[in-house]
Amino acid sequence: MYRSLRTGFRLLLVIALGQALLACENETVEPARYGSLEGQVLDASNNNAPLVNAVVTTNPATSSFTTDADGRFVLPNLLVGKYAISVRKTDYKTENVSVQVDEGVNTVVRVPLEKASGSNRRPNAPFSPSPADRATGQASRVTLRWRVSDPDKGDSLRSDVVLFESNSTDRRQLLSSARDTTVTVTDLKYNTTYFWQVTVRDKAGETVRGDVWSFQTGPLPDNRFLYVRTLDSNTDIYSSDNAGANVLRLTTSAFVETAPQLSPLRSRIAYCSNATGRYQLYTMNRDGSDQRQITPDMVPVEGYSNFGIGYHWSPDGSQLIYASYDKLWRINRDGTGLVQLATAPNGRHFRECDWNAQNNKILVQTVGANVYDSEFYTMNADGTGLTQILGNLPGRMDSPSYSINGSMILYSRDVDGYENANGRQLNAHIIMQRPDGSGVVDLSVGPLGSTTNTGKPAGTNDLFPRFSPDGSKVIFVNTNNDNQSAPEVWMMDIDGRNRTRLFQNATMPDWK
Repeated sequence: MYRSLRTGFRLLLVIALGQALLACENETVEPARYGSLEGQVLDASNNNAPLVNAVVTTNPATSSFTTDADGRFVLPNLLVGKYAISVRKTDYKTENVSVQVDEGVNTVVRVPLEKASGSNRRPNAPFSPSPADRATGQASRVTLRWRVSDPDKGDSLRSDVVLFESNSTDRRQLLSSARDTTVTVTDLKYNTTYFWQVTVRDKAGETVRGDVWSFQTGPLPDNRFLYVRTLDSNTDIYSSDNAGANVLRLTTSAFVETAPQLSPLRSRIAYCSNATGRYQLYTMNRDGSDQRQITPDMVPVEGYSNFGIGYHWSPDGSQLIYASYDKLWRINRDGTGLVQLATAPNGRHFRECDWNAQNNKILVQTVGANVYDSEFYTMNADGTGLTQILGNLPGRMDSPSYSINGSMILYSRDVDGYENANGRQLNAHIIMQRPDGSGVVDLSVGPLGSTTNTGKPAGTNDLFPRFSPDGSKVIFVNTNNDNQSAPEVWMMDIDGRNRTRLFQNATMPDWK
């Protein structure tokens, strides 16, 4: 029996050893796999400049590392797997980054650190304004400049700029959250004080308002010339001196503004605009401000070939006369006192007109449905005594006006007698004569016998003539007769000598 027990025990031991050997044969021991990690710590508040002495730790834990002068750190011989990288530095927010380390691969990571909110310092107040504070004599277009700085080196700064006009609650936001430290402001009023203020903001949102600076614009230039100019399909009124300097754009609407005239006292400018859908008469200050419609909506400045050009100031500047279809009206400069002066002959409309101070007479044009059907009349200032002085001549006639003393009249006429459905002219000349029809002089041909004053260039038209304020010259428009080139304003002596160009891309001039 003892022998049987011993034999059984040996059998069990053999079975157990066999199973153990089989288990050892199924298990494989994996070798350790390694990669490496390399990184750089950057200052997100300072254009990503390297951060030295930032502390780098990992989870699972390895060793603690400190960045070098280039903000770099290296963790060699890391077991393959996922790691949470933690980066700390005084005055900065701690940043945690997850990375995957793969076998035989050097994983590269960049870690930007943001400044801790408690460590950010406010920007310095803006300084060094230009124009200097309380500067005077500034133009209507001014470039504002200032300087900014921040105690935190490299902090990103942005500016807000507002502009205030004195004696006004309106403000203009010139810049919002802009990196610029300069801005140009246009369309400033003359002889006006402006205030401006810069607010500076850093990346953390800290703001500082600067001092309120001021400057004053200079006096309004004494521009004696007005004209119409079309730019980018927009027709507006401009003023300038005779050299073309101090150019002021006086109207800026999307509608047509045309036919400007400075009042005899040089205090207001009259003009016409189709902003209401019909051409109405307006007045404004010489700087373009205070624009007011003075004609009633139902009595516009319109009629046969009259698109806002048929009006004129009274000699004392208190009233205006204007043509509306077959009626000639007088109205006060403030829009009151509308009175009908005259009715045109049957089938005709009033068009361009003039009012002379010396003889207190009105010179007026009438036209039929055909623009070439033109006649000139004189009448008394009260509308009585309508008398024809020039009959319907071949070719188109336009723009009658008096000399200063009323002894002569100017007008334009196409001496070629050309007519077509579009009202085109081929060879319009400027004619000067007495109202009784005598003393006719063609100023566009130039003086007889002159070799240096040859008159109007062929293929062009001379249009819209007016005497100069001293009566010694004539201002007018010259343009190609195909109407494809921009018109130009010219000046010449009253004998046709010394034709001189004043302004390009300009028409309907006025000179007072």
